[in-house]
Amino acid sequence: MAHKIGKYTIKMDNKPSVQGFAAICGKKESEGPLGKYFDKTFEDTSLGESSWEKSESRLQSETVNTALDKAKVTASEVDYIFAGDLLNQCISSTFGLRNLGIPFLGQYGACSTMAQTIIMSSIMVDSGIAKRCVAVTSSHFCSAERQFRLPLEYGGQRTPTAQWTVTGSGAVLIAEKSNNTYIEHATVGKIMDLGVKDQNNMGAAMAPAAAETLKNFLIDTGTKPDDYDLILTGDLGEVGSKLIRQLLEKDDINLGENYNDCGLMIYYKEKQDVHSGGSGCGCSGSVLCSLILQQLRKKELNNVLFMATGALMSPTSTQQGETIPGIAHLVHFKND
Repeated sequence: MAHKIGKYTIKMDNKPSVQGFAAICGKKESEGPLGKYFDKTFEDTSLGESSWEKSESRLQSETVNTALDKAKVTASEVDYIFAGDLLNQCISSTFGLRNLGIPFLGQYGACSTMAQTIIMSSIMVDSGIAKRCVAVTSSHFCSAERQFRLPLEYGGQRTPTAQWTVTGSGAVLIAEKSNNTYIEHATVGKIMDLGVKDQNNMGAAMAPAAAETLKNFLIDTGTKPDDYDLILTGDLGEVGSKLIRQLLEKDDINLGENYNDCGLMIYYKEKQDVHSGGSGCGCSGSVLCSLILQQLRKKELNNVLFMATGALMSPTSTQQGETIPGIAHLVHFKND
């Protein structure tokens, strides 16, 4: 059964495994470097729906069903589903998944939600309470812009530090021990707040949390960055990716060439004019549930740290002049 090692890290003793996964994205994402790795992409950003929020709900629903189909598992065989998104009351998840009939636990970790849902699913399976759990999240550029910034019709200018919210969804089916890739460790992050107030500079707000979580994991496990094939942050983008290196160097932790960020991987940064890179729950979710898990399954990667990052803000807190706290949760994927 899962137990703590060190102060912050959980070790999974029964090897909860990745039985299935899927990623579905929009048109802009299909035109990026990872387009060929997604299970499905949509040319129409509305997905044929009457609102952006309904579009995102459909995106999440289709991703879960695709992951289950690929694993040859029906919804009735899933014990729990852990899901979340960026919208108020997680409506993309609740409306998108309401017809599946799976016991539901809504999650909110902002853009760290992919890691959070995987951690919760893994603990449930590792403990023996569940045989199968689904972890899923999503984001949609248009629904996020409407909630957090300005109506698209306004046509406001984006600052150089701004990131582009990914229209995408990622889902993972976690099941009892198998020959597949499994979850070895998980580290739950602490809320970190270094006083950043600029909602157009999420990378700077989230980087301190990512640095803290990774440092705590390495201390708890007695490992170093070079021990891993890949260390992947969620969506720090260009600004945050540089900052996390600087913060860790102060603790004599050097991230080498095996470090990357989902926000820098999903788009052609200059060609697609995304400024500092990608963001949103669907950013880390779709990168993990496409290229990364495919490479793990093929054993092109065998030892990966996935650390999704989130900015814990709301439109209300921003309008009231509050700072933007950050969070980062880590999942250690491994092949024997």
